[in-house]
Amino acid sequence: MTTLLQDLRFALRQLRKSPGFTIAAVLTLALAIGANAVVFGVMDALILRPLNVPQPESLWGTEYGLDPGFQSYPNYVDLRDRNRSFDDLAAFNFAFVGLDTGKDASRASGYATTGNYFDVLKVHPYLGRFFQSSDERGPNSAPYLVLSYAYWHSRFQDDRGVVGRTVQLNKHPFTIIGVAPPEFRGTLLFVSPDFFMPIVNQEQVDGGNLLSARGNIHGIFETMGHLKRGVTPAQAVADLNAVGAYLGKTYPKEFGQKNSTLGRAGLTSFDRAVREFMAGLMLLAGLILLAACANLGSLFAARAADRSREVALRLALGSSRKRILRGLFTEALLISLVGGAVGLWGSVVLLHQLSMWQPFPGAPIHAPISPDANAKIYVVALVLALVSGVLFGIVPVRQVLRANPYEIVKAGSSGRVGRRMTVRDVLLVVQIAICGLLVTSSMVAVRGLLRSLHGNFGFEPRNTMLVGTNLTMAGYSGDRVPVMQKRMINAIEMIPGVERVGLVNNYPPLVYAAGSRANVFNEETRDLRPSSAAAMPFRYDVSPEYFHAAGTTLLAGRGFSWHDDKDAPAVAVVNREFAGKIFGSVTNAVGRYYKMQDGTRVQVVGVVEDGKYLSLTENQEPAMFLPFLRSPSSQS
Repeated sequence: MTTLLQDLRFALRQLRKSPGFTIAAVLTLALAIGANAVVFGVMDALILRPLNVPQPESLWGTEYGLDPGFQSYPNYVDLRDRNRSFDDLAAFNFAFVGLDTGKDASRASGYATTGNYFDVLKVHPYLGRFFQSSDERGPNSAPYLVLSYAYWHSRFQDDRGVVGRTVQLNKHPFTIIGVAPPEFRGTLLFVSPDFFMPIVNQEQVDGGNLLSARGNIHGIFETMGHLKRGVTPAQAVADLNAVGAYLGKTYPKEFGQKNSTLGRAGLTSFDRAVREFMAGLMLLAGLILLAACANLGSLFAARAADRSREVALRLALGSSRKRILRGLFTEALLISLVGGAVGLWGSVVLLHQLSMWQPFPGAPIHAPISPDANAKIYVVALVLALVSGVLFGIVPVRQVLRANPYEIVKAGSSGRVGRRMTVRDVLLVVQIAICGLLVTSSMVAVRGLLRSLHGNFGFEPRNTMLVGTNLTMAGYSGDRVPVMQKRMINAIEMIPGVERVGLVNNYPPLVYAAGSRANVFNEETRDLRPSSAAAMPFRYDVSPEYFHAAGTTLLAGRGFSWHDDKDAPAVAVVNREFAGKIFGSVTNAVGRYYKMQDGTRVQVVGVVEDGKYLSLTENQEPAMFLPFLRSPSSQS
């Protein structure tokens, strides 16, 4: 211990003598370790850490892969009852509501789940009870609400008397029957719900028929369950495909046979994309750490060369090479530990910001990161610091072991005894190579980002304001919706400075849950099964002035008018991609017809430019725009 304390004191004196070197080394290592700690924290939250439920290793998510994760509620029921691989299957969808406690109303986002949801997950309530399958007795039969712990804490201030209280969801009474445990935050890792409600009551809050519409592929977002003992994932997939084949034969118009897949519950629909993204980030972070170690190795080698006369004198006075190397390693480990501590502090601050970041206003999306409660992040930072200290600390070992005190002293103040390829030269080459790779990767990423931000969106974002509304939250339904929407348009047009106003549902991209798809068929098609569809474009319901307000270029034909209502013939405006895919060209599209899933013949009256409909990085997709006056349930 005495020797160790002497080494520490000597190392501290040496580092204080070279503040420039010390600060540069600490900051270099702090940036590298901080970057790796941040990436590991995100990877641990999304990939390494399972859902916080009992027996997560046997919990799998299922999907039929055309529109990732989505399927209709009747298909889910058949899948649940006919499969032989799962103990039981639960499902959930999203619900966006206006929640009124009697004093004030606010927006809330939650899960609409099947009655067996909590039983399948084997989760127990913190307060009260959960709803169960026995509570479901048909549509709108279970007006119950379970609060998430976080929402109960923030909205109801931990009031234990909340159980049994009645609140309004979109003007419909629901009774709070329980509170979920603190560690349970739903079954989609980056979405934390405010509440859980039975899916049999979702028609009350959304206004749409989900329970009996087999063709509504957006009735269920994700299905999951525990595999039975002894059943392998491959056997489960084969079983699900057999159920899919049955559904395809029994309901050919509503169900198109698709291959089933299994995925980790919590990321089923996004597992592959998240893993590929995180693998790329980890690779870049690792390269940054290697570059930092190479840089510090060069600095340490140069520092050892500058101290060659000191080393020679210490050797001449009887000091052992082992003691000198131990002192150099002590300096390296001090720098690595201080740099690791600074990098860890910065990573924890950044991870806290990421945990509170909400990329989509009004949506419950956040990164499930808890740096304070995750000891693995601290362990990883410590290991990286120690390994880094050893890596750049061993660089001057060869110089010390081969140092000749007589030659060094004779060489004079320069301390140079000859010029040959050294470890420093190799490290310099490695460092330049890694930095060149990192700079090139960064330039490619920035170039891609700039191209995305300055690409053709299909609308003009400059000088444009988005106003989001959900009339269902205020109790509007049926024919009252378009009447109110028209009043809103007229009221906004009267605001000074407003030039044009248009209405569209769930658009543009980056709006949470933006866009829905629908099968369309060529006019001559008689077999309207999904497998016969000519395309599956995005569908949007828009007002007559929408294209003018959005700055969307009309390439051919006309837009909509206020006469394109439910009493007029069905018409549509399509984008260039749709026109080319269905009709061959823009000029051939205007005046032509196509069919919807229910057999409705729709006439194309206009063609607009292509745009982005779900994300800025998507490939060009077909899209169709329909008059909102023919879709009374659409939301703006």
